[in-house]
Amino acid sequence: MATAIETSRSGQAIGAEEWAARQQLAACYRVFDHLGWVEMIYNHITLAVPGEPEAFLINPFGLHFSEVTASNLVKVDLAGNLLAPSEWGVNLAGFVQHAAFHAHVPDAQCVMHTHTTAGMAVACLEDGLSITNFYAGQLAGKVAYHDFEGITVRADEAPRLIASLGRRRLMILRNHGLLAMGSTVPEAFLRMWALQRACEIQMAAAPMGGLREIPAEVLAVHQRDAGKLGKPGGAGEADFAAMVRLVDRKDRSWRD
Repeated sequence: MATAIETSRSGQAIGAEEWAARQQLAACYRVFDHLGWVEMIYNHITLAVPGEPEAFLINPFGLHFSEVTASNLVKVDLAGNLLAPSEWGVNLAGFVQHAAFHAHVPDAQCVMHTHTTAGMAVACLEDGLSITNFYAGQLAGKVAYHDFEGITVRADEAPRLIASLGRRRLMILRNHGLLAMGSTVPEAFLRMWALQRACEIQMAAAPMGGLREIPAEVLAVHQRDAGKLGKPGGAGEADFAAMVRLVDRKDRSWRD
């Protein structure tokens, strides 16, 4: 049985597994802040609560990513009900979008959404991501697209989001931004990082003109050989751990 511990702010007893999940998610918010993947008090990273398939954690609406901590993350169910006392509410747009994936995509334990300049710029292009750089080449055939329907506050959009996603775990929301998901926080983070880098490079290269598409036969080799690169731990584990060590040197308050 998980050992209960006390959070530093609310005094609630929280199981060890949930507390570990809270800390990892809070760390991810600080990593996003460090990387500049922030949009005022908006955008979201959510994480399913271990052992509670109907529950997930989301950022408190009103706090900047740099203010998110393990204890102030909000715990909600798939209907939007608070499952633990919180002084903060939840952004409806974030809840509707993320709840759709948590409810219908079993391996989407962690879901990330950003409004970075590069991500939104590529989302505004008719052709979306151009397969013209190292990272885009790794993602060829792995990115879904969903047409813009306005701010995501209507539950009826959920089936269309799921249909657009299909078997992919990255999505460009047209005219809107980027989505990434994974079975763990590190896996989702690495996917988002690769898509973000691909968008940044495309945005930097496009004004120079003459973007060079990567030939299909080279893409196949590129993706095959990228899969041969062994990394410590699971997908994204070493990458994410390195970023957490970096933010730890700046501010460790996310752990509270």
